[in-house]
Amino acid sequence: MSTDTTPGMASLQEAEHGTGHDYAKGSPHLLHHGIRDRIVRRIHGLVGEVIDRQGACRVVEVGAGHGAFTDHLLAAGAEVEVTEMSAPSAEFLAHRYRHSPRVQVVHDLTGEAAHQGGPVDAVVCISVLHHIPDYLDSVARLTGRITPGGFFFSFQDPLWYPRRSALSLGADRAAYFWWRVGQGELRRGVATRMRRLRGIHDPSNPADMSEYHIVRKGVDEEALRTLLLGPFARVETEQYWSTQSPTLQAVGERYGPSTSFGIVARDRKPAEDG
Repeated sequence: MSTDTTPGMASLQEAEHGTGHDYAKGSPHLLHHGIRDRIVRRIHGLVGEVIDRQGACRVVEVGAGHGAFTDHLLAAGAEVEVTEMSAPSAEFLAHRYRHSPRVQVVHDLTGEAAHQGGPVDAVVCISVLHHIPDYLDSVARLTGRITPGGFFFSFQDPLWYPRRSALSLGADRAAYFWWRVGQGELRRGVATRMRRLRGIHDPSNPADMSEYHIVRKGVDEEALRTLLLGPFARVETEQYWSTQSPTLQAVGERYGPSTSFGIVARDRKPAEDG
């Protein structure tokens, strides 16, 4: 999902997430039980808090892919507005939830639909912010839809590169390259790495532009936290090791440096206070 209006961004995203795309491949938050369970527990807890307080919870889930976490939002009792930039993924979601009155699927071609519409109790972004060029502006606009008492939840984004240690960056890149080799994609992995080492990012290459965090060096978790501290009473961040390889994930969870983060902002203040 992206809010960038540069010609071709939507088509680049769709090239990487077209018909038959396997969202689990290369997605640690879908592949690994430890990370996935953290997200699921957070979803149930946060939605449960809102339902306990007011009897219902309306959620916007931005960039839902094939609905891996939409299912958990529904299981927690939420009503969900799902946005997705990829047309094939939006069609998949519409078919998957065609019998569910609690799901509205929106094909968000430009990334603007998520910022529009009526008030909601929560916004959920799982592995989304690093795809958005101006993610701080997008989050500010998204939180404008959230009613008092609601929450913002984001998870599975890369920590801001300039703040990370050499160990964190080195271990992360080595683990990713090792995984690429194991996938039989040595040539692609080498070509991508060489471009990035030289500071080259091809605006016509989906591998470079759909993973936009490479262009702007991750997601600034501290800037995001500062932004959310304005409209929300409580903001918590969680940092952790994340990589694609199951073996290296298991090792990294015990010994690896933090590479990724999640953030939850609770208790949206009334607009005049935010």
